[in-house]
Amino acid sequence: MAGHEAQPSLLQPSLLQGFPDKPPVSGPPLASVNPVARVVLESSLPHLDRPFDYSVPAELGNSAVPGVRVKVKFNGQELNGFVLERVDTSDAGHPLTPLHKVISTLPVLTPQIAELAGTVAARYAGTLSDVLRTAVPPRVAKVEKELLSGGAAPESELPSTVPDAHAWGSYSNGASYLHHLTGGGSPKAVLTALQGFGPGGWPSLVAAAVGAVRASGRGAVVVVPDYRDLEQLEVALAKVLPAGDVARLTADDGQTPRYRSFLRILSGEARVAIGTRSAAYAPVRELGLVVCWDDGDDLHIDQRAPYAHTREVLLLRAEQENAACLMASHSRSTELQRLVEMQWAVPIEAPRTVIRSTVPRVLNTADSFEQERDPLARIARLPGAAWRAAKEGLEHGPVLVQVARAGYAPSLACETCRELARCNNCQGPLAISSSSALPLCRWCSTPAPQWRCNHCNGTRLRRVAAGAVRTAEELGRAFPGQTVITSSGENIKATVPDAPALVIATVGAEPVAPQGYAAALLLDGNSLLRRENLRAGEDTVRRWFNAASLVKPSKQGGLVVITADDTSATGALLRWDAPGYASRELALRKELQLPPAVRVASVTGPRADVGRFSDTFEASVKLKSATKLRSAGPAPLQLFSSGAQGAGSEAEADVRTLYFIPYADAADASRAMRAVKAANAAKRTAGPVQLRLDGVDVL
Repeated sequence: MAGHEAQPSLLQPSLLQGFPDKPPVSGPPLASVNPVARVVLESSLPHLDRPFDYSVPAELGNSAVPGVRVKVKFNGQELNGFVLERVDTSDAGHPLTPLHKVISTLPVLTPQIAELAGTVAARYAGTLSDVLRTAVPPRVAKVEKELLSGGAAPESELPSTVPDAHAWGSYSNGASYLHHLTGGGSPKAVLTALQGFGPGGWPSLVAAAVGAVRASGRGAVVVVPDYRDLEQLEVALAKVLPAGDVARLTADDGQTPRYRSFLRILSGEARVAIGTRSAAYAPVRELGLVVCWDDGDDLHIDQRAPYAHTREVLLLRAEQENAACLMASHSRSTELQRLVEMQWAVPIEAPRTVIRSTVPRVLNTADSFEQERDPLARIARLPGAAWRAAKEGLEHGPVLVQVARAGYAPSLACETCRELARCNNCQGPLAISSSSALPLCRWCSTPAPQWRCNHCNGTRLRRVAAGAVRTAEELGRAFPGQTVITSSGENIKATVPDAPALVIATVGAEPVAPQGYAAALLLDGNSLLRRENLRAGEDTVRRWFNAASLVKPSKQGGLVVITADDTSATGALLRWDAPGYASRELALRKELQLPPAVRVASVTGPRADVGRFSDTFEASVKLKSATKLRSAGPAPLQLFSSGAQGAGSEAEADVRTLYFIPYADAADASRAMRAVKAANAAKRTAGPVQLRLDGVDVL
């Protein structure tokens, strides 16, 4: 697939040179068959990112099989690692150090996952060990003993019938996609789902696809952003698959349940893995389908090196194992639009007639008609149209109110000069948690009872933005007697009852009403659209569609009100045309040569170290498609206020250099970056830098 370039295997013999430790003069007798084990160490050091050869003592000959965890001697230390393979000879050219210990006889690293981890590490210029840390959960000895003492795992049952595909029949290419899955095919598709609740909601669509691939005798992997999506999916799958066929992998469950589910998948007892990021590496047998729900959610990005995105991991895995692929969401990211335009994936969308009968009516308070009716709508936080929609909606069911920020007043400014209020201790933003609370710094939590403006010496504060708590307080007074529910911060709810209530939720924290919301008010749209981020519009559209998809259809009275300026983003929701907006965004990115039209790499660290890394990298990389590598920077990561820091702070601050790399050169560029990082770590000629590829937050 274009854009997911093939990478050389990490198991090539040319990469196996090295001497892990001083070998003994006379060692123990070696295994009679394949006496050499190639081991990858659990170390994030870039210069140790290669397999090392160890001899296999005869006593470990039967237990040191590929995939098991071992302990080895390296540079006078004992390190953990995995056996990648057993071979007959080594090309190291010297006697080998024997394996010290087999930690567990259970091969938890399958060849397919080892290959996938190597490909992901190469794509993101990371280390194999860092990827394996995510792919293989920590060992729980008690759970392993349960598995080993329980005998062979029972074979997973196949569904007795093919799942009902009625909901898929409403989408163009939907029925044929399920037909291919049932027949053992491996189609690639991008699904734009209409509803987030009920029988036609996205969990039912995904469950039907998983049921179809299980009917063909193959397994499936489904990755969702968080536990709320996971719970909805689990309920939907329980209606389609036999009990015990599904295992969930998420860190929220704790180490023991997670490892037990991992071993159930490894043994073949469960053939469907569902979960959050790490579930993308689940060792499902005979994999037939990979699914990613809502790939635009930031939760799909691993927060540890190499910062891999679930979408890319699943795309690489689908190519590697020749599995079907389904990327589903209510909107469409520009990355998925690129796959559609490349014809790598088939779009599955609803026709306009189905859209009009399925989605709610959408109204924008900034259009000319509403402006004539309510001249103050542009400056009011809750215009008249939104108030009327909430009032009428409460007569029929719950009303969703989406706000941009959590808290009470998350941003304050000087009443006199309107400059943002900053903490005198760390220059962080001030906020208040209730109407009677003291201003507190959001960074260091230092109270500011005697705050004074550094610009005009003013002492009075005003709220710049209202958070979810403040909005709930205001709407509670506007609609006396109505139940008010908040879902934000640490108090996020998965579902709410169908009874009339005002549900105030921050973006991304909207609960699901089983029968759908009667109305939804999308507030603070301009704040979301005006963020300093390349993807501000794309992300705002995604959040709007996610909230609007929870509302009843227009024929049942469902109404969505947006309070944002009339832009291409609001037009996308008014027309319910997420693919059209994604196509427009991608065309602009191609014209400007910005991601995802190209790949982007960011190098962050002290100025001197970033400079040395950049010089070495630019001198070593060889480009096919361009004469010169396009770059930006180095630039400081933060701007300093006058008097906020010491005189030398700006010179000592971290900087960032960006590289914009065509896909044709991406494999060579990532390989060169990886080599430079490893060489610098081995020679210690420069300090470490943070290297990220395709980070969505760097632009």
